[in-house]
Amino acid sequence: MAAQRKSIDCRDYPSEKNCSLKISGTEEEVLDAAVRHAVSAHGHEQTPELREQIKSMLKDESD
Repeated sequence: MAAQRKSIDCRDYPSEKNCSLKISGTEEEVLDAAVRHAVSAHGHEQTPELREQIKSMLKDESD
């Protein structure tokens, strides 16, 4: 059985940028990409706390 896909959607967390990016894939793929996106596009500081916060925001993706 394939790994459970996860996703995160910037539209669920409104920002000044009105970002509409949605990322989906394995938990690690999504987490890595979402952290990079939060830092580069939204100006967050890359910290273990940011990674944990984003991890808690991931949703199961239905196939």
